[in-house]
Amino acid sequence: MGGRYPGIRTPHRTTDKMLRWWLSQLILPTLLARYAFADVVNTASLKWTLTNTNGTIKIPSTGPPNQAHLDLLNAGIITEPLLGINDFTQRWLVTEDWTYTADISPFLKSSAFQQSKKTLLVFYGIDTIANITLAGQPVAWVNNQFRQYVFDVTHLLASPKNTELVVALESAWTYGLNFEYPGVRQWVRKVASDFGWDWGPAFVPSGVHKPAYFVTLTSPNGKKQTIGTPPVSPDVNGINTPSPVFIEENSVDIYKLGQSFSVAPSEGADWVVNVTLGVQSSTDFQSPSLTLAFSELGVSKTFKVSTIRTSPPDGLNWINAVWRIPDSVPKRWFPHNLGNPQLYNLTVTLDLPSGKNAVDSVSFDTRTGFRTIQLVQSPYTQEDVQTRGITPGDNWHFNVNGKPFYALGTNIIPFDPFYARTTTDQVKWVIESAVKSGQNMLRVWGGGTYQPSHPSVAGGVYDFYSLCDEMGILAWSELIFSDSLYPINDFLLESIEPEVRQNVRRVNRHPSNAQWAGGNEIEGIITTAAQTLQNGTHYLDEYVALFQDFLQPIVTSETRSVPYTDCSTTTGVLSLDPYQLRLRNATPGDIYGNGERYNYDASVAFDYSTFPVIRFMNEFGFHSMPSFYTWEEVLTSSSDFSFNSTVVMSRDHHPPAGNLAFPNPNAPQGQGQMTMAVEDWLPRPVDSLSNPNQTFAQWCYSTQVFHNLAMVAQVAWYRHGAGKGENNLGALVWQLNDIWQGVSWSSVEFSGRWKVLQYGLAGVFLPVTIYPFWTAQNETLEVLAISDRWEAVGGSAQLTWYDWKGNTLSSAKHTFTVPSLNNSVILQQTGLQTILPDGHNATEVWMLLNLTAKVDGRTVTNEQWFVPTSLANAKLEDPQISITRTNDLTFTLSAKGGVAAWAWMDHPSGTMGIFVDVNTGLPANGFFLVPGIDRTLRFEMNPTLSRVKNPRPEDFAFRSLWNNTHI
Repeated sequence: MGGRYPGIRTPHRTTDKMLRWWLSQLILPTLLARYAFADVVNTASLKWTLTNTNGTIKIPSTGPPNQAHLDLLNAGIITEPLLGINDFTQRWLVTEDWTYTADISPFLKSSAFQQSKKTLLVFYGIDTIANITLAGQPVAWVNNQFRQYVFDVTHLLASPKNTELVVALESAWTYGLNFEYPGVRQWVRKVASDFGWDWGPAFVPSGVHKPAYFVTLTSPNGKKQTIGTPPVSPDVNGINTPSPVFIEENSVDIYKLGQSFSVAPSEGADWVVNVTLGVQSSTDFQSPSLTLAFSELGVSKTFKVSTIRTSPPDGLNWINAVWRIPDSVPKRWFPHNLGNPQLYNLTVTLDLPSGKNAVDSVSFDTRTGFRTIQLVQSPYTQEDVQTRGITPGDNWHFNVNGKPFYALGTNIIPFDPFYARTTTDQVKWVIESAVKSGQNMLRVWGGGTYQPSHPSVAGGVYDFYSLCDEMGILAWSELIFSDSLYPINDFLLESIEPEVRQNVRRVNRHPSNAQWAGGNEIEGIITTAAQTLQNGTHYLDEYVALFQDFLQPIVTSETRSVPYTDCSTTTGVLSLDPYQLRLRNATPGDIYGNGERYNYDASVAFDYSTFPVIRFMNEFGFHSMPSFYTWEEVLTSSSDFSFNSTVVMSRDHHPPAGNLAFPNPNAPQGQGQMTMAVEDWLPRPVDSLSNPNQTFAQWCYSTQVFHNLAMVAQVAWYRHGAGKGENNLGALVWQLNDIWQGVSWSSVEFSGRWKVLQYGLAGVFLPVTIYPFWTAQNETLEVLAISDRWEAVGGSAQLTWYDWKGNTLSSAKHTFTVPSLNNSVILQQTGLQTILPDGHNATEVWMLLNLTAKVDGRTVTNEQWFVPTSLANAKLEDPQISITRTNDLTFTLSAKGGVAAWAWMDHPSGTMGIFVDVNTGLPANGFFLVPGIDRTLRFEMNPTLSRVKNPRPEDFAFRSLWNNTHI
């Protein structure tokens, strides 16, 4: 239940473990007293224990939400799972069966229970295979981490055989081994990456990972109750008044009149606000009504709804109201870079008249918005082909509020290996990092979990979709299926259908939700299997049965406001009505669907002929090391701080081992790819016997510099495709966040520290950006201004050649106008000797590109750099850096010698935040520092995530590529 308790003071040195025990002994009676007249009781207020398979471990548990690893950590039996090689040494936890037991006697003695007419046991999430018993009697066996479960336990508590609530968890690993086919995760409705991925560990946690409650329903009493957005944890005030009903599910779907999965929204049509409640009740109500109101808009309406029963045929009362609001009444929600993410409070009031002329009332506010989002998959017309120069094929892009836009963003994975300890603060920083870097879309990867709406909605634990709503960032959502040939049988489908329905209903209210994709990468796997495996068409038939014929009707029956597509990477559709996938039914030369790209051959990292020409890129990436400071969080020995140390390599899971071998026998391949990338394109860090930590730090930084170079080149390529035949309108980088401290594709490290790429994205994701496209094969340089604005944009670009001492060799100014969603050529030259300044070769010079444009009444500036050869060959000069530091964490950087290529500021361990340019206010780090052109950066700290609240300015470090060879 949380909260502060006045009058209780704890000694500063009291440990968390001692404090939890003390509070449980002192405050438990107080908590239950607070709930004496309540109808929602958090089971975390009860006394819980955790035991292993044979009973040799029996420890206190803090109760839901929790997982076995976390309770063992709190008890001091294991150390932090993310330390060292604990992902290997703690594997014994995976094969154990863990049992959680709670003493429910305080609840049975409470007035809340004794005055109840009906008692529900609500689990918002169990991870994953569990047998539940209550009062010595069976409740249910469950096997799906992504479902909420509500059980009527009135009859069980009427004659209890004991006073225990028991959740007996079976190892998900051993459960999966019960099936005859190889592999485990496709048989278990659990976070797929819990079993390991190429960017994360395999802890396979188990527990009651979301809150659980007893809900007691009273007889009608004529009282009014205000609750939070259902399905609700304790209400907005922390205490509920008695009520005869509980809102188990809630859907708010806002769309245009006539809109459906196969019918595009008519932008001028009325809005439809479709509200559905799933209600549990202790009493029959013959004439209930539902009132909907947007007070900020001055509109409301009351609807008579269907009779509410104590025992409805399917176990839940479904009531529904469909309200039409003229298009002109609300303002629309937009992604932050295209407009204002306007939100409104919708007040929903359920009135329940009883025979005593009394009316029980339950009311809640929920935050929502009005927008249309469409996934356009229609064929391009002959006019598009002939007049606009579009390559034949199908559209594949999103429209928001009737307009096509460029989707700029990244992919997200789970925020922590243990869902139960994920916090809103850490997630908010990741989403803020996306917004600060100019992103307007995050893809919620299908191998993770359904992201929560808010901590208090359906036991969410932390916030996600509500944050996306507020910050104006779209969330491409996926059903949880990834990279497997999923079996089709009634046993599986019976569990999947309620899972999907519950999550679609819950997410409907969020205007940030952009679509539902059936899963991740499976279409390509399955079509390949159909061609290469014996009887492979069997697998293709099963795929069509699941993702076309089964999941699509479920999703589209629950929402009209967002599209469905079968897979994250898809060749699109032959038809939307009836829904028929294209699969391999393609016309040669035409372009369909979207795509992904992973190429680990660094020698062709900037060869545009290897880049896909595609309508939309939803995944592309390269891996890099986390920073030295992040390694400090988990490495426990000085000998570990080396690029190829056993512990560091054990955290490179690319390519995955495919078995339980430790350390990953394939790690040398992934390490080698990063090594070769650095050696091909950057000065190789020298081995320093006197300062090996600095060598390691430069290696970590160098892998990030290449990572940035490679990804920014691809983003620029896809963005410029908006003005080409492919009409590319999407680039989502793999990936944004990390799940632990290790080798990964992320642009933000596990602690929240920005990598070089995250700053690079802040530049290349600007509304108007400049980029030098160099084609080595024909020695052609093409400099483009690229815009994602809906209106034409004018501006100027300054192109300046320097030598590595910082001398200006030549400079030219160019003006440009970029049409809507297009690009404009600023410079085009062929022949290296023609391009280079007279008297200089490629190793001696580089070009600074500066762009200035007016966008939405404000000035946008962007800088990029062109080096006509590999930086490994460049004749770098000692930059002789001077730094002026102030106590407000402002740093003025000066190069007194030569140019500092990829100048980089590191903030010290324990601090979290970003560097911004004091002149532009934009994120700035990882740039070319030129003598005579000082840069002043301010460190904007996140005080919530920073353990060190007052870092010393002298603890902020500087590095550049010069330091690779001068350690």
